[in-house]
Amino acid sequence: MVFNIIESLKNKASHMAYNSFLYDWSLNEDAPDRLIVRPADPWVGDASLARELLDAAGVGDRSGALWHAEWWQPQEADDIWNSHMHGFGWLRDLRALDGALAREQGRLMIESWIDSHNSWNADVWRNDLIGRRLAMWICHYEFFCANASDEFEDKILSSIVKQAKHLSNALEKSSEELNNASRFEAIKGLLYAAIALDGHEKWLNQALASLKQQITIQINADGGHVSRSPAVLLNVLEIMVEMRIALKAGGYPVPEFLSSAITNMSCALRILRYNDRRLALLHGGQLGEVEGINSILAQAGTHKKAGQSLKDTGYERLELGRSMLLMDVGAAVDAPHDKCAHASALAFEFCYGKGRLFVSCGSHPTSKEWQDALRATAAHSALCLDYRNSCEIKKDGHFGRKVTKTTIHREETKDAALIIASHNGYVPLNGITHTRKIYLADEGHDLRGEDKLSCAFELTCPVETAVRFHLHPSVSASIISDGDEVLLRMAGGAGWRFSRSAGMLALEDSMYLGNGTIPRKTKQIVIYGQMTEDEAIVKWALKREM
Repeated sequence: MVFNIIESLKNKASHMAYNSFLYDWSLNEDAPDRLIVRPADPWVGDASLARELLDAAGVGDRSGALWHAEWWQPQEADDIWNSHMHGFGWLRDLRALDGALAREQGRLMIESWIDSHNSWNADVWRNDLIGRRLAMWICHYEFFCANASDEFEDKILSSIVKQAKHLSNALEKSSEELNNASRFEAIKGLLYAAIALDGHEKWLNQALASLKQQITIQINADGGHVSRSPAVLLNVLEIMVEMRIALKAGGYPVPEFLSSAITNMSCALRILRYNDRRLALLHGGQLGEVEGINSILAQAGTHKKAGQSLKDTGYERLELGRSMLLMDVGAAVDAPHDKCAHASALAFEFCYGKGRLFVSCGSHPTSKEWQDALRATAAHSALCLDYRNSCEIKKDGHFGRKVTKTTIHREETKDAALIIASHNGYVPLNGITHTRKIYLADEGHDLRGEDKLSCAFELTCPVETAVRFHLHPSVSASIISDGDEVLLRMAGGAGWRFSRSAGMLALEDSMYLGNGTIPRKTKQIVIYGQMTEDEAIVKWALKREM
């Protein structure tokens, strides 16, 4: 709490200093004649999105390009829109479309932005946005500056220098991003500017020193990101790959710490990627696009074999036959990364072939209400006590009571695999430790689980328990055997039978947000029970119907 107050005061003081005539004047210097290096953009844009942009700009009839300054801040804009537009990611799409009209539109929009936003602004001069914008301007410079006037080139080069000077100042003394993933975007922008502009080697040294520091802070030894989010890991790996490409384009050696980080992160990402080639739905983010993930891993160029465990990040993966299971066995994320983390202690996801069977409910790309709701333990294939989360999610988004200790034991043979894990998230509430055993055998056709609850002292009142198994929307489910079993049918035709040893079995409605913004209706299996003594055990099983 005190830390957050201090950081808020520091940021307010910095904003007051930045928002002054003298500071703005100090950022001005003569524009360089040219960019000495223009690193290539390794990612392919979407020409159809560029056509939509041209239509929105009023050039659907191809009669001429147009852009209004006030369009940069429409009333309905959200953070996703602002980040995309003010980060200039759409330049990639215009380049994919190509042609004189796309090139002219890019120039007009850049000039419009400079005319209306070329002084510090807390929203669009955010460090990560500047970093993204500088990188896009520099690597697409040759495209939109073809046949450009000298006046336009002077304007954009001056703006590049001005923004880079501020970014250097901000990274040096501001903790605005509090060492989260967006800090890498800012570092990337400064590195691109240092490589592209003659005589600014000090920025390169600053960027590399900051990069090394952030890798130490944010990237675990096993290659996972401290947020524990597969989606964040993918994003940071993409940025790392871009910085390596830029260094090579400038003729600079790639530091060993960067090469090592890319290798470790690539291996971690493969563990968090399923047989459908998309990501696990744990700790925010969505499935991701197959082509994008493939492209990032291909550019990373790492062929080191991935393991089955991320011990530092807190994941265990089981694979047998066509079955694959990923289990969250880590302690809770620390601030500031806990603001997006999920209360998913000992949750797991289960796939057969390329189909997903047991899932987490996912996340929403823009809606704060959905994001908050889907952080709950009940939105995961996990166990809840008294309808409480395994980690307390406070009003400010950070964790209060949380999982501080986990234990993990793993055994494997060629025919079977076992994970035994526990967490103490509920101990401060009621003294109860949750231990989950998961066993996979019979070529992946036999999945068994046991959820054990142990109390350190005598219970004063019964504790309600609920073990949830959320189903992918493509899975159909029906209760059979007089309510004792659930028959599941996957889209590919594979049938499974679910049973349990105790408690009331229910089939209830659920929601799934694996991709996009519209939740999909699905079902969840729930085993309800009550803990009345100092120990309770619920066993469950999932077996393939042959």
